[in-house]
Amino acid sequence: MMPAAELIELWRGNLQEGVHRGHAVIHDGRDIMAAWGDPDAIIFPRSSCKMVQALPMMESGAADAAGLGPEQLALACASHNGSVQHVEKVGAWLSGLGLGEHDLRCGCHKPWDKAEATRLTCSHHAPNQLHNNCSGKHAGFLTWTQHAGVGPEYVEIDHPLQQAIRQATAEVAGEEPAGVGIDGCSAPNFAGSISGLARSMAAFANPANDARGRGMGRLVDAMRAHPELVAGEGRACTELMRAMGGRVAVKTGAEAVYIAIIPEKKLGVALKIEDGGTRASEAAIAALLVHLGMLDEAHPIVGKLLRDPMKNWRGIEVGGLRLAPGFPGHSRVA
Repeated sequence: MMPAAELIELWRGNLQEGVHRGHAVIHDGRDIMAAWGDPDAIIFPRSSCKMVQALPMMESGAADAAGLGPEQLALACASHNGSVQHVEKVGAWLSGLGLGEHDLRCGCHKPWDKAEATRLTCSHHAPNQLHNNCSGKHAGFLTWTQHAGVGPEYVEIDHPLQQAIRQATAEVAGEEPAGVGIDGCSAPNFAGSISGLARSMAAFANPANDARGRGMGRLVDAMRAHPELVAGEGRACTELMRAMGGRVAVKTGAEAVYIAIIPEKKLGVALKIEDGGTRASEAAIAALLVHLGMLDEAHPIVGKLLRDPMKNWRGIEVGGLRLAPGFPGHSRVA
């Protein structure tokens, strides 16, 4: 076991107030190209692995049988805001399957989209499962379940779908899952090493010419074509993909996990901040994308996620984030 590396610092005035430690790996599908912290650290990928969870739907022919297009494929990989467009598109997808909101097993939460949250509050309506950030993933699960002709309780660990996802997870990561937990949306989430997650993303960046590889390519293309569906307005995933002109697919996961899929370099990136701090995972992925030449260092999103000063409630500059020594870009922004 190697210790976590210091990746992102928090400064207030001229003193370091805190530090975010974690693990990060850049992988080319065969070897680790660069690493910080422990490449063998075991993590739950959480929502960063939704593309892997969508693979059974792609390679089984279920997606084509249902006539899914890029928008639905992007939503299958999404942790969306629950905006009107997200809700309507997932609802229409289910309707096309002859299913409805009640067939989902993801549960309800208040939408992250401010306009939709305000509309619900002011109209005295409660959110439903379509507002859940994982409703697109679950619509994909139902697409596979219907195509396979199996039972509706698709989030149960012994359900054929979850067994297929477990197998796909092991095969693309090149390792057996280290454990299983239940995610916020009630679906199983298979733990593995941070290097295994990066290796998986490298497979998506350089897919084979077979049913699985073609499915991988379509999912990545859909994410890059529709960043607004993968997350939503104001979200780092959407803003980063737009800033890179669709050259890279990125995806966050709860508890400060982040991945990047870089087809033109055939690289996968995975990182995890140990304390679960989202601000640090967003800063770290931005720094790595700049380091890899995929994100313009001068782009406003880099400032927003990493360099813009932290201000108090009166607008006074009080500090900000910095890259820790040894992490790419430190010498330019320290």
